[in-house]
Amino acid sequence: MIRRALAFQHMDDEPPGLFGSFLAEEGAELDVVMLHRGEAIPSLAPYDFLLVMGGAMDVWETTQYPWLQDEIAAVREWTWTRNRPFMGVCLGLQLLAKALGGEVGLARAPEVGFGTVDLNALGLGHPMMRGLSPSFKVMQWHHAEVTRVPAGAEVLASSQVSPVQIMSVGQDILATQFHGELTPALIERWAHIPQYLEWLEQAMGPKAYDRVKAQSKPQMPKIERMGRIMFRNLIANRRSARTAA
Repeated sequence: MIRRALAFQHMDDEPPGLFGSFLAEEGAELDVVMLHRGEAIPSLAPYDFLLVMGGAMDVWETTQYPWLQDEIAAVREWTWTRNRPFMGVCLGLQLLAKALGGEVGLARAPEVGFGTVDLNALGLGHPMMRGLSPSFKVMQWHHAEVTRVPAGAEVLASSQVSPVQIMSVGQDILATQFHGELTPALIERWAHIPQYLEWLEQAMGPKAYDRVKAQSKPQMPKIERMGRIMFRNLIANRRSARTAA
């Protein structure tokens, strides 16, 4: 049972979204640390679950964002030492890879907008992917990617652009390069953030937001179902492991 969860947030408009709702359904108390505002990372000891969100910064930008060093250390402590349930999104995946000894670099091309992700042979049989379709559409928004997977990690899904779209470590650690936390309300908020509109147009051309919003309407129920399945599978794996022990 998840009683108390912790989230690392890196931008005002990159909140826990659907995963925050799923934690609430579990009856969990969620504490959110706004790292970009200078909030300090608390002791990890009281928490049962760690959620690490996305952000526009890169894992190597530790001079511009010095708090990234503390965050990487905290992710390493959580996953390597404490081995408790972890969910990472976009930057959260890259921070996980970095914390466990992998490498992150610029992607061969930015990946922005709705695109298809495919489970590989390992993913098709993996317990954390149980119930997912072999291929599904997701919202991407990244220009960096995992370039070397850390030892002990498994790649479960890829896209045509980025080979590491879903990565797991053991039975308690799961992260995605894509944004499975999105809600219609979050996409609506982008319309009022000039920087987000500019970033979308740089990647996708004029009126990119209008196209993304139109494409999101049929996809949002599917994204919620996908996110819920992965979250439930992660929690179920933890419960099964404890029962077996």
